[in-house]
Amino acid sequence: MTLTFNPLLATHDESLPSRAWWALLNSFVLARRGVERVVREPSQLLDVTIQPLIFVLLFVYVFGSAIAVPGGGSYHEYLIGGMFGMALVGTAQGTAVGVSTDMATGLTDRFRSLPIARSAVLTGRVVADLLTEVVAIVVLVVTGFAVGWRIHNGLADAFLAFGLCLLIAFAMTWVGACAGTMVKNPEAAAAVGFIFFLPMVFISNTFVPTQGMPHWLQVVANWNPVSAVASACRNLFGNPNPSSDISAWPMQHPELATVAWSIALIAIFAPLAVHLYRRKTLR
Repeated sequence: MTLTFNPLLATHDESLPSRAWWALLNSFVLARRGVERVVREPSQLLDVTIQPLIFVLLFVYVFGSAIAVPGGGSYHEYLIGGMFGMALVGTAQGTAVGVSTDMATGLTDRFRSLPIARSAVLTGRVVADLLTEVVAIVVLVVTGFAVGWRIHNGLADAFLAFGLCLLIAFAMTWVGACAGTMVKNPEAAAAVGFIFFLPMVFISNTFVPTQGMPHWLQVVANWNPVSAVASACRNLFGNPNPSSDISAWPMQHPELATVAWSIALIAIFAPLAVHLYRRKTLR
C-alpha cells in the first residue's frame, strides 16, 4: 500500500486546541482509509455479516426448540433482541487483529514517519470499525424479520436501541485496540479475542435466560455488559425480557447500565490503548 502525504495529516500549531483539531482531522483521514480498505476487500465484513447470520440460524432452528423463555413469549424475538448486542460487542476481536496486523506488517512505522497525531492512528481504526457495525445492524434486522422477529415499541425506541448498540460497540473496539497493541502478532490477537470475547458473549443472557445458571454464574452474567445491552434492546424493541424480573441493578436499569459500561470502558481503554501504542512505536 502506498502512503501519500495529505495536508490534513499535518500539524501546524502547538497550542492545545489546534493540536486537538488536527488530531481530529487526522483521525477522519485514517478512518476514511479504513472504510476504503473494507470496500476493496469485502471479506473483512464476514465477522459482521456471516457470523451473526450463522448464530441466528443455529440457535433459532437447532437449539431454539429446546429453550423456554421464562414468563412465555417467542424465543425468536428473545434471541434477536439479544443478538444485536452480541454481534456488535463480539467484533472487538476484529479490531484487535487489525491493529496487531498493522503493527506486525510495519504499517504503523510508516504512519510514524508522517506528521500526524499518534492517537489518530488508533482513533481512525476504531471509527472505521464502528462504521462497519452499521452493516451488522442491517444484517440482523433483515435476518430477524425473516425468522419472525418484530419491533413492537415504535421506531424511536428502536433507533435508541441501535444507538446503544453502537455506543457499546465503540467502547468495546477500544478494548480490542488495547488488546491489539499488547500482543506481538495477529495470531495472538485472534487467540486473545477468542479467550476473552467468546466467554463474555456466552456468559450472558444473549442466548439463554440467566435464571437457569448456577448462582455464582448468574451474578457474573447479570453484571456482564453484553447482558445489559441485550436487555436494553429487548425492552426498547418490546421483545420478551425475563431478565427484568432479576433484582440486579443492571437488569433493572439496562439502558443506564449500557451507557455506564460504555463510558467506563472508553475512559479506561482508550487512553491505555493510545499509551501502549505510543510506547510500542517509540521502540
